[in-house]
Amino acid sequence: MAGRDFVVFVIRRLINAVITLLILLLLMFILVHAIYTTPLALARLYAGPHPTMAQLETIVKEYHLDAPLYVQFINYLMDVFTGNLGYDPIYKEPEAYIIMHYLPITLTFMIPAVILTVLVGTVLGAVAAANRNKWGDYFIRAFYVFTWSSPPYFIALLVLLVLVYWLGPYTHLPASGYVNSLLHRPRVITGWPLIDAIIENNWAYVDSYLVHMVLPILTVFLYSFGVYTRMARNVTLDVLESDYVRLAYIKGLSRRVVVYRVGLRNALIPLVTLMVLTFALSWTGAYVAEDVFDYHGMGYITTVAITSVDPLMVYDITLFVGISVIIANFIADILYGVLDPRVRIT
Repeated sequence: MAGRDFVVFVIRRLINAVITLLILLLLMFILVHAIYTTPLALARLYAGPHPTMAQLETIVKEYHLDAPLYVQFINYLMDVFTGNLGYDPIYKEPEAYIIMHYLPITLTFMIPAVILTVLVGTVLGAVAAANRNKWGDYFIRAFYVFTWSSPPYFIALLVLLVLVYWLGPYTHLPASGYVNSLLHRPRVITGWPLIDAIIENNWAYVDSYLVHMVLPILTVFLYSFGVYTRMARNVTLDVLESDYVRLAYIKGLSRRVVVYRVGLRNALIPLVTLMVLTFALSWTGAYVAEDVFDYHGMGYITTVAITSVDPLMVYDITLFVGISVIIANFIADILYGVLDPRVRIT
């Protein structure tokens, strides 16, 4: 019966994710048509700079932009679910191809940064909760309040100032780029440059790639650290004040065992949702880090799209980030159901 309940739970959460995705697509569709109110205005999205009237009319017919709105929305849904995000007029390539080219570069440093945030934030949150209103708690709280209240641009510039300009003779960290441009780029195998370099045993490229990742990882980590650690501390405090923790003390278990085995293990369940929120928050930190460190990933093409007036690219990147957050929330729901079977019957 438990297995059947879990299958029903997964199906229910999958339906919720699909509904959320459809609502997102509908809102994006409405937003675009609220800005570009005529077929010719919509055609300018696909036409690029300085189009002629004949080009606009051709695009209107090709993309059926003069069809009723419900027909356009159905066509739009079919295109999204088949990976057809349109043809970018600036890059002269399909939008999906451009995004999939730059996405691995961003995720290569963003995923380690999120993992580092979760590991360090969970441990320090538990330490702060275990030492409530003591010096260790005060220090951790002061640090996460500083990172939490600092804008991502300030954090990135602070990391650049300290590790490159002040400690540069000792750290030897590069200030910009995601790899030494003089090195031979590995051939495309997986689409992830770092993995491709490892497969080809191009260790000079791997070493340069890893060194260039340090500053963006630290920026995203510090930007996400404050929110996550604060919530981890509060959740752990709630767990430590529960009845089963008091019972563990009565049984004679040591404080270390109670805090880090009983308390922290149970605090991880509500922290699963917070891990997903950290992933969503990290997109902002990643975009800013790429802009400051000239790291050519998703943040780079977003900046280029805005400055070169490429609304179609901005629209598709926004859509992609929204879809990734929906997928992350779905995964969090499933993990929550695995860790806490009570959730499956709600």
